[in-house]
Amino acid sequence: MALTAIPEDGDGKRLQGSYGAKDMTVLAGLDPVRKRPGMYIGSTGPSGLHHLIWEVVDNSVDEAMAGYCDRIDIVLLADGGCRVADNGRGIPVDIHPREKISGVEIALTKLHGGGKFGDGGGYKVSGGLHGVGVSVVNALSSKLIVEVDREGNHHRMVFANGGKPQSKLEVTGPAPRNRTGTTVSFWPDASIFEETEFRAQTVLEHLQMYAFLNAGLDIRFSDERAGHTQEVNYKYSGGIIDFVRHLNQSKEALFKRVAYFNQTEESQSVEIALQWNTGFYEGIHSFANGISTGEGGMHEEGFKKALTNAVNKYARAKGHLKEKDENLLGEDIREGLTAIVAVKLPEPQFEGQTKAKLGNVSMRSLVERATNEKLAEWLEEHPAEGRQITLKSIAASRARVAAREARNATRRKSALEGAGMPDKLRDCARGTDPRDAELFIVEGDSAGGSATQARSPITQAILPIRGKILNVERARLDRMLKNNEIQALITAIGAGVGDDFDVSKIRYHKVCIMADADVDGSHIRTLLLTFFFRQMRPLVEQGFVYICQPPLYSTVVGKEKVYLKDDAAKAAFMAEHPNHKNEFQRLKGLGEMDHGELGETTMDPTRRTLLQVSVEQAAIADEVLSILMGDDVEVRKHFITTNAGDVRFLDI
Repeated sequence: MALTAIPEDGDGKRLQGSYGAKDMTVLAGLDPVRKRPGMYIGSTGPSGLHHLIWEVVDNSVDEAMAGYCDRIDIVLLADGGCRVADNGRGIPVDIHPREKISGVEIALTKLHGGGKFGDGGGYKVSGGLHGVGVSVVNALSSKLIVEVDREGNHHRMVFANGGKPQSKLEVTGPAPRNRTGTTVSFWPDASIFEETEFRAQTVLEHLQMYAFLNAGLDIRFSDERAGHTQEVNYKYSGGIIDFVRHLNQSKEALFKRVAYFNQTEESQSVEIALQWNTGFYEGIHSFANGISTGEGGMHEEGFKKALTNAVNKYARAKGHLKEKDENLLGEDIREGLTAIVAVKLPEPQFEGQTKAKLGNVSMRSLVERATNEKLAEWLEEHPAEGRQITLKSIAASRARVAAREARNATRRKSALEGAGMPDKLRDCARGTDPRDAELFIVEGDSAGGSATQARSPITQAILPIRGKILNVERARLDRMLKNNEIQALITAIGAGVGDDFDVSKIRYHKVCIMADADVDGSHIRTLLLTFFFRQMRPLVEQGFVYICQPPLYSTVVGKEKVYLKDDAAKAAFMAEHPNHKNEFQRLKGLGEMDHGELGETTMDPTRRTLLQVSVEQAAIADEVLSILMGDDVEVRKHFITTNAGDVRFLDI
């Protein structure tokens, strides 16, 4: 049974109005992209801006996977544009028999046109199977220039104002040194994007991943912008073996060797590299045709099942598990595991435009067979490493039992104490819809008191935490559950922890971290984000975690007090009000703000600024947290000094 809502006017009568074919709009060419850019690139913020680069680079990587390209150059231009050049075959320049335009124009102006469909000689394996890549970049650019070296000639075509051709494809001379390849230069449209400045570190992180996943591919990056100039080259002959070593660089590896195996059946292939570390978190990162599948899928399922089977068989055969012992669980074996599972297949079935989950059942079978056979062989050939893996897994099993007992003890304690909410939680009104409820995790009792007075008690809850919580990067779950601050967080959010975490049960759809804008506050934010990412990961991945942005300055304009978020906002204010004479007051820490000031600047939904925390690449997030919260001081120091130039907000 379906119910349809019918709009009514104030008198309860049905609305009247004409609606015919003349009222319907048909968006032609690239117009749909400019009308709804979020449908194609996710957002018009920094993530969507950088997505333009990925779309162009993906095309070059497809050429590399097909075996026709071994070098890609990416340049951030001095005037804000980006240039991507490869030495592949070059986009076809001949005239399409049906469309009556060149292959270049098809690729740049048709949303579903390219060599990634059908059974032609284009691509057998490709990441960009939606066929909208470079045409979307064209649609969202104020200017785009495409240059193609093919068949001995250098071809050039210019587009402007959202993909409108400014000329026909023309030959401007011979191809230099008889090279082949495609060069795309584009300038993002400032009327579409919230900002058009590329972040070099974001680009480098993605380029390095492309290089790891395509062994031997030479990727060269240069930044020509004033104050940002740098050159970085990535080329890994070891491919995903080097990827695993890189991810474990900030951790203590259990042994030096990286296990590696691959298998090809008909038109499908898989390669897997894995190595354990002494930590407590698994890091399985899967890819299909070079596309990160952050939500896993059939290839990950096959790998996990076979890994559990292979290690249990080995442990029993070698006597590490006795007959009376229960089998190790998958989570025991995967503790401290870093693994890359990369598959290639002609027609991947992705769930949604984000391509976050692979649905091909045949790939599960291939990965499972390959892992069962090849990993068993590797364990037999490397008995010292095999013993270390099984002993670590057995230790993890014992810790899991201890953690379960600690969880049960916590639940029993909660049941005895009634509702079980932490004493210091100032909860919102009972019965509030979780979609409307907000939890503010506040640094210190003083700021907690101010926040409690400033809040809207119907929808906003306050949880003060004392000092810095436990660094969960260095602790197993059984130790975490003995920490009072961690217990309070778990109980307040109400959805469990670790493998038991169920995001559908969270009590608040906004979990907001409120800490001072100083070094201690930054450390507390990082500790909390580490806990959420490691133990409540879906909370982060689904966008329920936020960081409060209390303003740094206030000033008076007329009789009204104006708050300014940071130095950039202050500079913009002065540009708009050059004759402003009143002083700027630098706001104190959260604990020193009165409740009116805190509520007005940081908690009032109509005036506050919240930063939503997101995870685009799990492998990168995993690496950064391991560096920042791990034991290796030198690696952490190098990371901080390398990225200091990219810091957008700094409190001194």
